[in-house]
Amino acid sequence: MSQSISIVDAFALGPFTGNQAGVCVLNEAADETWMQQVASEMNLAETAFLHREGEHYRLRWFTPAIEVDLCGHATLAAAHVLWTEGHLPPGETVHFQTRSGLLTASGSPDAITLDFPKADLVACDEPEGMLAALGIREKPIYIGKSFDYLVHVSSESVVRELNPDYNTLGKIKTRGVVVTSHSESGEYDFVSRFFAPAAGINEDPVTGSAHCILAPYWSPLLGKKSMRAFQASARGGEVLVELKGDRVFLGGKAVTTLRGELTV
Repeated sequence: MSQSISIVDAFALGPFTGNQAGVCVLNEAADETWMQQVASEMNLAETAFLHREGEHYRLRWFTPAIEVDLCGHATLAAAHVLWTEGHLPPGETVHFQTRSGLLTASGSPDAITLDFPKADLVACDEPEGMLAALGIREKPIYIGKSFDYLVHVSSESVVRELNPDYNTLGKIKTRGVVVTSHSESGEYDFVSRFFAPAAGINEDPVTGSAHCILAPYWSPLLGKKSMRAFQASARGGEVLVELKGDRVFLGGKAVTTLRGELTV
């Protein structure tokens, strides 16, 4: 079997920034074991697999270790590939059927907006050992739980200087942990980093889905519905967020850096 595959930098400031995603557009549904093997071979934060189902595309996301319920950057990358590789006219709204319901992508191949569900967040106590595993020595401003844990710390420098113990952090029962603070620059409203060793990703470069938690958390604190966020990983990436009711709109840029062919 021969199958094309692309690597796309999503939520990118330019080539080789943002978060890499593999994108494989299939003619029909593929075997789940094969998709997981391909994702493991790609060894990227997520690899997206999609195929046409009527007017929609069925979209699934795999890390090198597991299938996940929601992924922003690989969805952005998938829309970019559909438009740039001729599967859909550029700018036509893309409708994805996913494990998290119907998601859409609109805009242009280089400036894409995703329509995602808002995530509810509930204040909670620290899971035993989480702050120590993250390397956080101060008392956080807030700890909450959604599909990920959120930890609000006092400053951007605390976020940027984190050096987690991934072995210990990976034992906590959660998809991942997002650590955030206000931005100390005038360019962004807030910054974050995202760690998911239990899902096979020590640090995710840019995590669109985490902003479904971050947007409704930061909106009342900042008094804003539209915000500009920066994920302060080594690669770095920018996410434009807008809160509208129970939906979060995530905006970002994408660029294809590699196209190849799977031969098995």
